[in-house]
Amino acid sequence: MRKLLRHFLCSIALLASCALTHAADGPQWLTYPSGDGPGKGKRIVFIAADQEYRSEQSMPMMAKILSTHHGFDCTVLFAVNDKGVVDPTMPVYPEKGKEFKEHHIPGLEQLASADLVIFFARLLTLPMAERELIVKYVDSGKPIIALRTANHGFHAALPYKINGKQVNWGNDVLGGTFMGHHGRWHQDSTRGTIVPEQKDHPILKGVSDIWGNSDVYRTYKEGTSLPTNCTALVWGQPLMGRKYDDAPNPKLEPLPVAWFKNWQTSEGKTARVFQSTMGSAHDLESAGLRRLIINAAYWGMGMEAAISPTRSVAIVGNYQPLESGFNYKELGVVPKPVSAYQ
Repeated sequence: MRKLLRHFLCSIALLASCALTHAADGPQWLTYPSGDGPGKGKRIVFIAADQEYRSEQSMPMMAKILSTHHGFDCTVLFAVNDKGVVDPTMPVYPEKGKEFKEHHIPGLEQLASADLVIFFARLLTLPMAERELIVKYVDSGKPIIALRTANHGFHAALPYKINGKQVNWGNDVLGGTFMGHHGRWHQDSTRGTIVPEQKDHPILKGVSDIWGNSDVYRTYKEGTSLPTNCTALVWGQPLMGRKYDDAPNPKLEPLPVAWFKNWQTSEGKTARVFQSTMGSAHDLESAGLRRLIINAAYWGMGMEAAISPTRSVAIVGNYQPLESGFNYKELGVVPKPVSAYQ
């Protein structure tokens, strides 16, 4: 009897161990089924893969809002290390004396069923098969949203040519790439003001009071302007500090921080594109910025008639993002399993 009991208990322990192992080896992405709202039947995929602005925290937060308050099915994909955990500390350039490891985003095959992809990556070097999945989506004619570092999201070029010419992800597809900090990096903040001529555009419906504690990006050379196929929606005025009520910097002109354009694919399809160079995890504490991006999601999918200036953009649950930066130890940024960001 004791032998049988011991065998039974060992079997239970083994099953429990297998269950725990299975949980640890579960999906390496997050899913948020749709609630009630106009987005029912539409799917948004987020790519959270930067190393500076805590997209691993902000993209799940935005996914919760879009699923809970707006009815979209949402999936968040992450860059993970060779142990399969979310790792915002992975180098983007080779380090002397160390083996450089490619980045990896599990679940990119899900882009094929997405109605919209929101990119928040930075200087990734992905395996060619993963780059090809991204190119397949970008060339599909479906809409694209790019946030903050997404305009320099890939260090290794995407395998994307049209009429024999290499497509530049930032400049060609998005309408501008990172050319430098317009002001003081990690010392300035940004006041967003709506472009008066575009105040009635659907993306701006109900949008007001945009502020974020990240600085303004420059995406075109001084003395020039956005490409002619881009329409600016929001100007970003650099402030003298990182507080909401800091004064504007009188020496720095405002630059566009949000715009839209169309992208013509290799088969002549037209994709709607929206870029915001604001978008750090703390920037997205601004309800005005969240509404701007959520409205852009509707617009991108051709759902502008469903945009409501009063539909909630409130944060769902607890949201306490870590500070931006690369001093990971001081900031408390460490590799974590996907489940930590649920």
